[in-house]
Formats: sequence, C-alpha cells, structure tokens
Amino acid sequence: MKKKMIRVLGIESSCDETSVSIVQKKGEEIEVLSNIVKSQTDIHQYYGGVVPELAARAHSDIIDKLIQASLDEANLSFKKVDAIAATAGPGLLGGLLVGVVAGKTLAHFLNKPFIAVNHLEGHALSIKLEQKINYPYLLLLVSGGHTEFTIIKGFNNYKRIGTTIDDALGEAFDKTARLLSLGYPGGPEIERYANLGDKEKFKLPMPLIREKNAHFSFAGLKSAVANIVSKNRCTEKFKKDMSASFQETINKIIFRKTQNAIGEYRRIIKSKKELKIVVAGGVAANKSIRSSLKQLAKLEGCEFLFPSIKYCTDNGAMIALAGIERFERNKFNKLNFKPRPRWPLDKNAIFMKGKRAVEG
Repeated sequence: MKKKMIRVLGIESSCDETSVSIVQKKGEEIEVLSNIVKSQTDIHQYYGGVVPELAARAHSDIIDKLIQASLDEANLSFKKVDAIAATAGPGLLGGLLVGVVAGKTLAHFLNKPFIAVNHLEGHALSIKLEQKINYPYLLLLVSGGHTEFTIIKGFNNYKRIGTTIDDALGEAFDKTARLLSLGYPGGPEIERYANLGDKEKFKLPMPLIREKNAHFSFAGLKSAVANIVSKNRCTEKFKKDMSASFQETINKIIFRKTQNAIGEYRRIIKSKKELKIVVAGGVAANKSIRSSLKQLAKLEGCEFLFPSIKYCTDNGAMIALAGIERFERNKFNKLNFKPRPRWPLDKNAIFMKGKRAVEG
C-alpha cells in the first residue's frame, strides 16, 4: 500500500524573523525539505529591541524572495504543495499581516487550502520535526514574547498551567542586556559574559519563587538590576559579574518553577509513563538553562527534549508541520481569517499579565 504524502508550505513572520519552509510527511516520516530564515538583527540592534513598524516593512521586503528560495531549495513547484500555512498569531500585528496576506494570496491563486497556525502550536510541535514523541507531554516555552508551561494532551488539546504575569524571559534577557550595554539580541551576550563572571557577586530577587505554582514574574528582577547598575560603574568586570548573577538567578527560578509544573502535570495526567518535557523557543538555546534542567531531570526522573537550535528560534518549518497536522484533520480556514495579536494556545487560559499569581 502506497504511503500518503503531504507537503505544506509554512510562513512565519510574527516577530523579527521572516521564514518560509516546506515540510513533507510520508506515512509517519517527517522531512524538512527547505527552511529559509532571514533574521532582522541588523535592523533592530541599534534600538536594543524590535521596532514593530520596521519589522513589518522588513517582512514585506523579503517575503516573496523567501517563498521562491524555499521552493528552489526543496526543488519543487507550487503544484507539488498541498496547502499554505501561515502564522496568524500571537505576535506583532504588522508582521502577522504580511505573512497572512502572503499565505492567503498564494492559497487563493493556487486554489489550495489556507491554514492559519497559532505560533505557540508551532513551538509545541517543533520537537516532532526531529524526534518521535507520544502524547501527552509537558511544554516549557521560553521565548522573547512568551514564557509558559502547557500540557500537550493531544493535538489541538492544550492546558496551560503556568505563565508570566509580566515580562517574558527573552524580554527580561534583552532588557538586562540593554541596561548593561551588551547589545541586541541580549540573551547570547549575557550568556557569553556570564561564563566569565562571579555568579555569587549580586543577590537578585526571585519573584513568586515561594509560591507553589508554575507562574513567573521577571519585571522585579529587571528593576533590581537597573537599580544596581545605576549605582555602579559599568566596567567589563561589572558586566561579567552582573551577567553571571542574573543568569544564576534565572536558572534557580526556572528550576523551581519547572519542579512545580512537574508536580501539577502529574496531578492532572495520572500516567506511569516517563514524563517528557519539551523546551522550545529562542531562550531554549541557552546552554546554562539546559544544564540546569538536566540536573532537574535526574532529581525528578523525567526527560527534557530540546529541538535543534534552528527549530528553537522562530522558523517556518514548525508552522508547516502544524499545518500538516491540521491538513490531515481537514482543519482549514477561510480567506477572511483575521490575524490575532493575542491568541492563547489554551482557549480557556486566563489572561495573566498584571495579575497576582498567588495560589488559592
């Protein structure tokens, strides 16, 4: 019996990476035929963060070229593509519009199904680009815009059990790097400086650390760093010691909150199978965080799975894969679908920004 083949072209433009990919599924085998990514770091580094208007313009300048490059790398024509998937939220509205309009235009012109993909679902499924994994599993998403724990019960069946009430983790890294004049993006620079500093030099606060839930808060930590920076000369030694202290504090927060999330997962999912935790998003590339979580794995008897770096950061391949999963279930969208700058993966999740996260 011939195995069914599905090919989906995925477009990602939710923040500051423009990416187009073609992913193929044949039977149970998944293959990334192309994954073209254009970063906007050179555009935004002067400002120390993403400027939405500049991001949208940069997406629109390059999107058509990336679509063609993706087809060329996969050695395919549009006729061989079964559907067009595009990130439709959450993210920056201008960028989302560029990707969604490109996706809708292609779908209409080619008479192919259009699939609106939740960016967070792309991250949740990204591990499947390289590894086989069975449901359920726990997702720790750590990126520039999102920090949350979500139980992936099955496809399109998600329960969020923890999130940030203010800054995302990647945002906290970028803001701290800006305070230390380390440039953008901040995460890699802080990690580099942290390797050369004294992690015990500064005692920084760990907001919500005593609360037995899986919620995060990073705004107070950033404010504490700002306060210390204002009272010190920002020498190279100071930058190294503050980076190391900040990184160590983040490791402790992630360690404790992941422990809490594991307990919550086990209360909800009563399974004797080994717990697998997928860590996705751009901050998942941080080697120090990875090392800390591997220590937790030994303590809790679970396994952490990390996508390759190229699939941790925003990419079209994860969007194409989510598109394949939706294609298989005939979950298509009409061409009047509007982008959603705010779009929780768990539709029952409460919007937590600015709320207190105390239990009970």
